[in-house]
Amino acid sequence: MTVLAAASGGALGGPAAAVGETPPGRVEFPTRCLPPQEAGAPPADGPTTARISVDDPAPRVGDTVTVTYRVARTPAVNPLTSARPADVLTPAGRVVLGGAQSGEVTVVGATHNEPVPAGAALPEVTMTGTFTVTAPGAITLAPGGYTLHTGHLLDLDTVCEVTGAPVSARLTATPLPTANLRRVLLTTAYGAPGARARVTAAGFAPGTAVTVAGRAGAAETADRAAGTADARGEVTVELPVTDRATTALVAYEGPAWSARRGSAPAPYAVVEPAAPVRGTQRVTATVEPGTLAMTQTGEAVTLGAVPYGDGGAAPGRIGTVTVKDARGGPAGWSLTGRVTDFAGPGGLRLPAGSLSWTPSCTAAPGSPSPCTPGSAGPVGPDGAVLAAAPDAPVTGGTFTVDATVELRLPAYTPPGAYTAVLTLTLS
Repeated sequence: MTVLAAASGGALGGPAAAVGETPPGRVEFPTRCLPPQEAGAPPADGPTTARISVDDPAPRVGDTVTVTYRVARTPAVNPLTSARPADVLTPAGRVVLGGAQSGEVTVVGATHNEPVPAGAALPEVTMTGTFTVTAPGAITLAPGGYTLHTGHLLDLDTVCEVTGAPVSARLTATPLPTANLRRVLLTTAYGAPGARARVTAAGFAPGTAVTVAGRAGAAETADRAAGTADARGEVTVELPVTDRATTALVAYEGPAWSARRGSAPAPYAVVEPAAPVRGTQRVTATVEPGTLAMTQTGEAVTLGAVPYGDGGAAPGRIGTVTVKDARGGPAGWSLTGRVTDFAGPGGLRLPAGSLSWTPSCTAAPGSPSPCTPGSAGPVGPDGAVLAAAPDAPVTGGTFTVDATVELRLPAYTPPGAYTAVLTLTLS
């Protein structure tokens, strides 16, 4: 039978740094190792020398970071009168998160070691694990307690408790970009000079001062009205459109319209009334603009299964979305998506940033507008662009939008179904 226990004065036989040289991130902290009862040895207090490193020091919210916890020196030794065989030691431990994100990361090492003579120091061990970044800002990583498990004849654990370990690694997480969800809705897309256009502006922060204005290409016209967004982020105004140059209406916050703080232009035509002519008849035909609409294939996305313990990506594909733009005018469109956190068994949750997509978009033959897919990456709770068509002198058409998706699952995610809601918004 092989037993691991702790005794003071243990040292490792691995390579050491040169005198006066400290490897980056290496820290030393007090440790108490509790041997298995079968060892018959008392607890031992002594220093642990360790180092924590990460594979990505500058992740974005939603990214998965791999953490490596390497113990180079521990008080634990082999207390037996016989040597410990090779490949019977399995280490496991904890890494404590602080700063912008709290919690612990579970790390596990491979079962591998050289034979250890009786009374000799334990070899250096390396453990790895992953965690998902859920908040932007500076995140610290400090060593936590670790366990040295022996699987020879009997399963026995030496538990090393850590006190006051200093920070060994740091990373800085950046937030995901947010999508512009501001938009305007018109009850009619044309009218005679001076007619009042009923305009609803949506997607603004509650209490925001909103300006509704006419546009002629890239310039504003003289038509303008103001309002304040309600608790739902909406404001409705009646705008007298008197400038015959007006071809679209927009809503924005601040002193002037911008793509970041304003809506996309909604087409509006000033239609001159037909003037009667004595002895003649004037026939005027008007092509009425249609609507911007979308349909989707199915309302459920089923992702592939991931084996317990392995972690990794659960792949899938959204239901195909068909966008039809029959409005006419110069306005393009944007299709965005946002996802909730994933709810799992027993109240467990996975952050929304764990879901990523790779969009694709195809315009039907004859469509005046091109279709541009959004960038591949996390969807997240704040939203990301799935596809878009730009503003242009002539726009419209039919577009097929699709995306492959994958959910990143940490290793040892508890078994069960994890469900979230993906909301698509066309504006």
